[in-house]
Amino acid sequence: MKSYQPRRHSRSQYLSLRSLRHHVRTWDADPGSACAGTLVLLHGWMDSSASFQFVVDALARNWRVFAPDWRGYGLTDRAPADCYWFPDYLGDLDQMLDSLLPDEPAVLVGHSMGGNIATLYAGVRPQRVRQLVNLEGMGLPRTQPEEAPARYARWLDELKQARTMRDYESREMVAKRLMENDPRLLPEYAAFVAEHWARPTADGRFELAGDPAHKVVNPTLYRVDEVLACWREVRADLLLVYSGASDRWHAFVQTPEYQERLRAFRSLSTVRIEDSGHMLHHDRPAEVARVIEEFVR
Repeated sequence: MKSYQPRRHSRSQYLSLRSLRHHVRTWDADPGSACAGTLVLLHGWMDSSASFQFVVDALARNWRVFAPDWRGYGLTDRAPADCYWFPDYLGDLDQMLDSLLPDEPAVLVGHSMGGNIATLYAGVRPQRVRQLVNLEGMGLPRTQPEEAPARYARWLDELKQARTMRDYESREMVAKRLMENDPRLLPEYAAFVAEHWARPTADGRFELAGDPAHKVVNPTLYRVDEVLACWREVRADLLLVYSGASDRWHAFVQTPEYQERLRAFRSLSTVRIEDSGHMLHHDRPAEVARVIEEFVR
């Protein structure tokens, strides 16, 4: 299977933050022309920074781009624990921006989990975010306090279970699995993602480059009121980008309940990208790049 050939090549840099070695994929701006600015791209759950290559290649302007691997993903260290806590991503992002962009507010582009992290962060540190593009990071349905005992019990049970990442005979098999998950994914894109998404094991197979501990259920309920309190503090202009999917979750975000949540934002624009699924930065990278550049001025 022929792999995608990048138009722009990235380099790796590493930051020591909160006792972990964090990998940041960096696409430098072309020194031969004026830099359009800096974008910080934040990947989603069970993904990696290389996932943004197609969008970076589709950008029309001369951007400098930083894309970190979250803790326990890609080339970033795994946490010395048996589960992951969502606030740690906020802590990592805060110190990462202090290192990468110490003197200017950031333009954040986050997909899925990365979009949720970026949007919360923009409310917690409003002075650190200038503009925000949220790709499918729309939050979760409301939970109820009565769900807590069962959720904690499930978490305790899962901590006792041995967890591993599924392995594959070859990277080509990884690419085929990616295309099964996303029928819109082009074969050459799948081959490229598989190169970064899977790593060789001691017995010559390939496993996903993510800590199995990420699969342990979050013991903390999704507290909508706390989330909305953070959203109300966001000062950055926000672009919320939906895919054209028609599944149960995308039906939920059209309900009056969810639309009422969006009233928390002071400055909100929305865009829907048709003929795309949740991984819209893989399905329609040129369209995603276009809406980013139209929004970020």
